[in-house]
Amino acid sequence: MNGALLILAALQMAELPGGEVRPLYLSKNSPLLQVAPFRMDVTPVTNRQFADFVARYPHWQKGQVPALFAEHDYLKHWQTGDDGWQPEEAALHSPVTHVSWYAADAYCKARGKRLPTVAEWEFAALASELAADGSHEPAYTQRILSWYARPSTTTLEAVGQRPANYWRLHDLHGLVWEWTQDFNSTLVTGESRGDSSLDKGLFCGSAAAGSADPSDYAAFMRFGFRSSLKAPYTLGNLGFRCAQER
Repeated sequence: MNGALLILAALQMAELPGGEVRPLYLSKNSPLLQVAPFRMDVTPVTNRQFADFVARYPHWQKGQVPALFAEHDYLKHWQTGDDGWQPEEAALHSPVTHVSWYAADAYCKARGKRLPTVAEWEFAALASELAADGSHEPAYTQRILSWYARPSTTTLEAVGQRPANYWRLHDLHGLVWEWTQDFNSTLVTGESRGDSSLDKGLFCGSAAAGSADPSDYAAFMRFGFRSSLKAPYTLGNLGFRCAQER
Protein backbone atom coordinates (compact mmCIF):
# COMPACT_ATOMS: atom_id res chain seq x y z
CA MET A 1 0.00 0.00 0.00
CA ASN A 2 1.14 3.58 -0.60
CA GLY A 3 1.08 6.22 2.14
CA ALA A 4 -2.43 7.50 1.36
CA LEU A 5 -3.92 4.00 1.33
CA LEU A 6 -2.13 3.13 4.58
CA ILE A 7 -3.64 6.17 6.29
CA LEU A 8 -7.10 5.25 4.98
CA ALA A 9 -6.79 1.64 6.14
CA ALA A 10 -5.60 2.73 9.57
CA LEU A 11 -8.76 4.80 10.04
CA GLN A 12 -11.17 2.03 9.03
CA MET A 13 -13.03 -0.44 11.20
CA ALA A 14 -14.38 -3.83 10.20
CA GLU A 15 -17.83 -5.09 11.20
CA LEU A 16 -17.77 -8.47 12.94
CA PRO A 17 -21.00 -10.41 13.57
CA GLY A 18 -19.91 -11.95 16.85
CA GLY A 19 -20.22 -15.61 17.65
CA GLU A 20 -18.70 -18.12 20.04
CA VAL A 21 -15.21 -18.64 21.45
CA ARG A 22 -14.04 -21.50 23.62
CA PRO A 23 -11.98 -20.25 26.59
CA LEU A 24 -8.59 -21.94 26.54
CA TYR A 25 -8.68 -22.99 30.19
CA LEU A 26 -12.08 -24.67 30.21
CA SER A 27 -12.83 -28.24 29.25
CA LYS A 28 -14.42 -29.26 25.97
CA ASN A 29 -17.74 -29.66 27.79
CA SER A 30 -17.69 -26.13 29.23
CA PRO A 31 -20.00 -23.46 27.79
CA LEU A 32 -18.61 -21.35 24.97
CA LEU A 33 -18.17 -17.62 25.45
CA GLN A 34 -20.69 -15.56 23.52
CA VAL A 35 -19.17 -12.65 21.64
CA ALA A 36 -21.61 -9.87 20.73
CA PRO A 37 -21.31 -8.09 17.35
CA PHE A 38 -18.53 -5.51 17.42
CA ARG A 39 -16.23 -3.37 15.30
CA MET A 40 -12.44 -3.61 15.21
CA ASP A 41 -9.73 -1.45 13.67
CA VAL A 42 -8.61 -2.93 10.36
CA THR A 43 -4.93 -2.45 11.28
CA PRO A 44 -2.91 -1.88 14.46
CA VAL A 45 -2.52 1.73 15.58
CA THR A 46 0.47 3.29 13.84
CA ASN A 47 3.20 5.59 15.11
CA ARG A 48 1.67 8.40 13.08
CA GLN A 49 -1.73 7.95 14.69
CA PHE A 50 -0.23 7.78 18.16
CA ALA A 51 1.87 10.90 17.48
CA ASP A 52 -1.35 12.77 16.64
CA PHE A 53 -2.81 11.52 19.93
CA VAL A 54 0.09 12.69 22.11
CA ALA A 55 0.12 16.05 20.31
CA ARG A 56 -3.47 16.51 21.47
CA TYR A 57 -2.88 14.98 24.90
CA PRO A 58 0.70 15.98 25.81
CA HIS A 59 0.55 14.27 29.20
CA TRP A 60 0.95 11.04 27.20
CA GLN A 61 4.09 12.33 25.50
CA LYS A 62 7.41 10.61 26.10
CA GLY A 63 8.95 11.80 29.37
CA GLN A 64 5.61 13.02 30.75
CA VAL A 65 3.98 9.76 31.83
CA PRO A 66 4.37 8.74 35.51
CA ALA A 67 6.13 5.44 36.16
CA LEU A 68 2.86 4.09 37.55
CA PHE A 69 1.39 4.19 34.03
CA ALA A 70 4.36 3.30 31.85
CA GLU A 71 7.83 1.85 32.19
CA HIS A 72 11.01 3.80 31.46
CA ASP A 73 11.12 2.46 27.88
CA TYR A 74 7.83 4.12 26.95
CA LEU A 75 8.14 5.26 23.30
CA LYS A 76 11.89 4.61 23.47
CA HIS A 77 12.06 4.30 19.67
CA TRP A 78 10.89 7.89 19.09
CA GLN A 79 13.42 10.62 18.35
CA THR A 80 13.64 14.17 19.66
CA GLY A 81 13.23 17.05 17.21
CA ASP A 82 11.99 20.61 16.85
CA ASP A 83 8.44 19.53 17.73
CA GLY A 84 9.41 17.32 20.65
CA TRP A 85 9.56 13.54 20.58
CA GLN A 86 8.37 12.07 17.29
CA PRO A 87 8.58 8.75 15.45
CA GLU A 88 11.09 8.49 12.63
CA GLU A 89 9.69 9.25 9.20
CA ALA A 90 10.37 5.70 8.02
CA ALA A 91 8.32 4.28 10.90
CA LEU A 92 5.23 6.48 10.62
CA HIS A 93 3.10 3.68 9.16
CA SER A 94 4.55 0.93 11.35
CA PRO A 95 2.59 -0.17 14.42
CA VAL A 96 3.33 1.86 17.51
CA THR A 97 5.05 -0.20 20.20
CA HIS A 98 6.68 0.55 23.56
CA VAL A 99 3.25 1.68 24.77
CA SER A 100 1.71 0.57 28.05
CA TRP A 101 -1.80 -0.76 28.51
CA TYR A 102 -2.72 2.54 30.15
CA ALA A 103 -1.56 4.52 27.11
CA ALA A 104 -3.33 2.18 24.69
CA ASP A 105 -6.52 2.38 26.76
CA ALA A 106 -6.34 6.19 26.82
CA TYR A 107 -5.82 6.34 23.05
CA CYS A 108 -8.86 4.20 22.32
CA LYS A 109 -11.08 6.10 24.78
CA ALA A 110 -10.02 9.43 23.24
CA ARG A 111 -11.49 8.16 19.97
CA GLY A 112 -14.72 6.91 21.46
CA LYS A 113 -13.50 3.33 21.30
CA ARG A 114 -11.91 0.80 23.65
CA LEU A 115 -9.42 -2.02 23.60
CA PRO A 116 -10.89 -5.32 22.38
CA THR A 117 -11.61 -8.00 24.94
CA VAL A 118 -9.63 -11.23 24.85
CA ALA A 119 -12.73 -13.03 23.54
CA GLU A 120 -13.23 -10.47 20.76
CA TRP A 121 -9.58 -10.58 19.76
CA GLU A 122 -9.52 -14.38 19.71
CA PHE A 123 -12.74 -14.48 17.68
CA ALA A 124 -11.28 -12.07 15.11
CA ALA A 125 -7.89 -13.78 15.02
CA LEU A 126 -9.39 -17.23 14.51
CA ALA A 127 -10.19 -16.31 10.92
CA SER A 128 -7.89 -17.26 8.07
CA GLU A 129 -7.93 -15.50 4.73
CA LEU A 130 -10.68 -17.82 3.50
CA ALA A 131 -12.77 -18.80 6.51
CA ALA A 132 -14.15 -17.43 9.77
CA ASP A 133 -12.47 -20.37 11.52
CA GLY A 134 -9.06 -21.19 10.13
CA SER A 135 -8.04 -23.48 12.98
CA HIS A 136 -8.46 -26.56 10.80
CA GLU A 137 -6.17 -25.24 8.06
CA PRO A 138 -2.71 -26.71 8.80
CA ALA A 139 -0.86 -24.20 6.63
CA TYR A 140 -2.55 -21.27 8.36
CA THR A 141 -1.75 -22.54 11.85
CA GLN A 142 1.82 -23.33 10.85
CA ARG A 143 2.31 -19.81 9.50
CA ILE A 144 1.27 -18.36 12.85
CA LEU A 145 3.53 -20.73 14.79
CA SER A 146 6.46 -19.89 12.49
CA TRP A 147 6.04 -16.21 13.33
CA TYR A 148 5.94 -16.96 17.06
CA ALA A 149 9.21 -18.89 16.68
CA ARG A 150 11.07 -16.02 15.00
CA PRO A 151 13.12 -13.59 17.13
CA SER A 152 11.62 -10.11 17.51
CA THR A 153 13.05 -7.41 15.27
CA THR A 154 13.59 -3.75 16.04
CA THR A 155 12.42 -2.70 12.56
CA LEU A 156 8.74 -3.28 11.91
CA GLU A 157 7.19 -3.06 8.46
CA ALA A 158 4.19 -0.86 7.73
CA VAL A 159 0.73 -2.10 8.66
CA GLY A 160 -1.55 -3.58 6.03
CA GLN A 161 1.12 -5.28 3.94
CA ARG A 162 -0.18 -8.81 4.49
CA PRO A 163 -3.47 -10.14 3.09
CA ALA A 164 -6.55 -9.38 5.16
CA ASN A 165 -8.34 -12.21 6.92
CA TYR A 166 -11.95 -13.28 6.40
CA TRP A 167 -13.21 -10.27 8.38
CA ARG A 168 -11.05 -7.78 6.39
CA LEU A 169 -8.59 -7.38 9.27
CA HIS A 170 -4.84 -7.07 8.73
CA ASP A 171 -1.87 -8.05 10.89
CA LEU A 172 -3.55 -9.91 13.73
CA HIS A 173 -0.69 -12.37 13.24
CA GLY A 174 2.81 -11.83 11.95
CA LEU A 175 3.62 -8.26 12.96
CA VAL A 176 3.22 -7.48 16.70
CA TRP A 177 1.47 -8.87 19.76
CA GLU A 178 -1.50 -6.73 20.84
CA TRP A 179 -2.90 -5.44 24.11
CA THR A 180 -6.44 -6.48 25.04
CA GLN A 181 -8.80 -4.85 27.48
CA ASP A 182 -8.80 -7.75 29.92
CA PHE A 183 -5.35 -9.19 29.17
CA ASN A 184 -4.82 -10.17 32.82
CA SER A 185 -8.02 -12.17 33.16
CA THR A 186 -6.70 -15.39 31.62
CA LEU A 187 -6.04 -17.11 34.95
CA VAL A 188 -9.36 -17.00 36.78
CA THR A 189 -11.03 -19.58 38.99
CA GLY A 190 -14.41 -17.86 39.11
CA GLU A 191 -14.12 -17.45 42.88
CA SER A 192 -12.75 -14.08 43.88
CA ARG A 193 -11.14 -15.33 47.07
CA GLY A 194 -9.48 -18.17 45.23
CA ASP A 195 -8.19 -15.94 42.46
CA SER A 196 -6.00 -13.96 44.83
CA SER A 197 -3.99 -17.06 45.73
CA LEU A 198 -3.30 -18.23 42.18
CA ASP A 199 0.38 -18.94 41.56
CA LYS A 200 0.95 -17.49 38.13
CA GLY A 201 4.43 -19.00 38.16
CA LEU A 202 2.71 -22.35 37.63
CA PHE A 203 1.08 -21.12 34.45
CA CYS A 204 2.62 -23.61 32.01
CA GLY A 205 1.82 -26.76 33.96
CA SER A 206 -1.66 -25.83 35.10
CA ALA A 207 -2.66 -24.39 31.74
CA ALA A 208 -1.56 -27.46 29.84
CA ALA A 209 -3.64 -29.65 32.15
CA GLY A 210 -6.77 -27.48 31.93
CA SER A 211 -6.64 -26.36 28.32
CA ALA A 212 -9.72 -27.02 26.24
CA ASP A 213 -7.45 -27.97 23.35
CA PRO A 214 -3.80 -28.51 24.39
CA SER A 215 -2.87 -29.03 20.74
CA ASP A 216 -3.78 -25.44 19.92
CA TYR A 217 -0.31 -24.17 20.65
CA ALA A 218 -0.82 -20.88 18.85
CA ALA A 219 -3.65 -19.83 21.18
CA PHE A 220 -1.78 -21.32 24.13
CA MET A 221 1.23 -19.10 23.40
CA ARG A 222 -0.97 -16.01 23.19
CA PHE A 223 -2.57 -16.72 26.54
CA GLY A 224 0.84 -17.49 28.00
CA PHE A 225 2.19 -14.17 26.74
CA ARG A 226 -0.77 -12.22 28.12
CA SER A 227 -0.41 -13.83 31.53
CA SER A 228 3.15 -12.50 31.76
CA LEU A 229 2.14 -8.88 31.19
CA LYS A 230 1.56 -6.03 33.61
CA ALA A 231 -0.26 -2.86 32.60
CA PRO A 232 2.79 -0.51 32.75
CA TYR A 233 4.93 -2.79 30.52
CA THR A 234 6.27 -1.22 27.32
CA LEU A 235 7.63 -3.81 24.91
CA GLY A 236 9.10 -3.41 21.46
CA ASN A 237 6.92 -6.16 20.00
CA LEU A 238 3.64 -5.17 21.67
CA GLY A 239 1.16 -2.79 20.05
CA PHE A 240 -2.64 -2.51 19.97
CA ARG A 241 -5.76 -1.74 17.98
CA CYS A 242 -9.17 -0.50 19.12
CA ALA A 243 -12.65 -1.97 19.11
CA GLN A 244 -16.17 -0.68 19.54
CA GLU A 245 -19.69 -2.00 20.14
CA ARG A 246 -21.97 -2.14 17.13
